[in-house]
Formats: sequence, structure tokens, C-alpha cells
Amino acid sequence: MERTIRVTGKGKLSLRPDQIRLLLELCDCRPAYDETIRLSAEHVEALKDTLAGLGFDRKDLKTTYYNVDSKYERYQARDKSWKNRFIGYECTHKLKLEFDADNELLGKVLYALAHSPVAPEFKIVYTVKDEEAAKNQLLARAVADSKEKARVLTEAAGVTLADMISIDYSWGEIDFSISPVNKLMDMSDACCVKESAAYDMDIEPDDIDVADTVTILWGIR
Repeated sequence: MERTIRVTGKGKLSLRPDQIRLLLELCDCRPAYDETIRLSAEHVEALKDTLAGLGFDRKDLKTTYYNVDSKYERYQARDKSWKNRFIGYECTHKLKLEFDADNELLGKVLYALAHSPVAPEFKIVYTVKDEEAAKNQLLARAVADSKEKARVLTEAAGVTLADMISIDYSWGEIDFSISPVNKLMDMSDACCVKESAAYDMDIEPDDIDVADTVTILWGIR
């Protein structure tokens, strides 16, 4: 019978964010379906116009979610029963804009959005550009960790570590992002505005700590 040892290795990385992912959301409700669709398209074009003025390509603003649904409100009728009343069609359009982690550029983008004809809700997320390279580095470290642990265990047990037999990896999603800003300053605060029409952003995001595991079956002799 072949003798084996199963060891789980863990890879860890601490990455410096080098990209900003700005998540925007437009939400509007109108009585007519056609009007809702038309206004949604106009609002997105207005956002693209605003960002184009900062040097972005119009294609840089990408849709991540789009939905139009009927919206109702609850009301109490004269007989005291509760009923639903149709309000209109609500359109939710979520978009993202990615650019280099640059506080000066971020300040210009936020100022432009805050003073654009459209007022989207937005969230600032810091991430890394090359996620695939980070994932590969994590896996390499996890395999090396499994091998080192297996070596220590086999030496302590008085046996010899042999070749790798199989690898078990779950391919789970890894979150390479951090959101250090929960609530932005009051965008109407004039003391935060430079003469160059930009907010003075002073954000130094923490490193992104990620980890992954791999389980390897080693032979021993």
C-alpha cells in the first residue's frame, strides 16, 4: 500500500493598490416606460460627456448592471385594507470607471461628477491592475508552503518525502479590493476645492491582504 501525506499549504500576499475603480449608480423612476429608458440613456451620455472633458474615452465608462422594473407603493384604502399602487418604471443602471490610483485625478473626477447635470451615487474602490499575476503568485506560494510543511512533518516522523501525487484546489473568487472611504466629504464644501476645479483628495489606502490555499497529496517512503 502506497504511503502518503496530505498537506494544505497557504499562500499570502500584501499588495499595494495601483488602480481606482469608481462604481456609479443611476436610479430614476418615471410613469412611462419609454420615458424611463430615454432618460437613462441621456443620463449616461451626460456622464460620458463629463468624463470626456477630463480626457477619458467614452468607452471607459462600462455598464455592470442594467434593469428596468415596475415600482409600486403600499397605501391604506378607505376600508383600512392595504393595497399596492403603481408608481412607474424604475431604471437602475450601474457603471464602473477604472483609472490609475492617482489622488489628483480622483479629485478632478469627483468634482466633475458632483457638478455634472447628473448626480450619480458612487463608491471608491482600490484594487490592482494585474489580478491574474497576483493569483499565480498566491498559488506558487501555497504550493511552496505545502511542500515545506510536508518536509518538516516527514523529517519529524523519520520518513522521506517523495513526489507529489495530486493537487486539490477549489478555484474560489479572491477579492483584490479595498474601500477605505465609507462616506465622502460634503461635496459643496468650498474649502475642499482647488482653483483647478478639483477636490483636494488625500487618501493613502492600506495594502490589500489576500490569501489562498491548496491541498497536495505527497508520497512518503
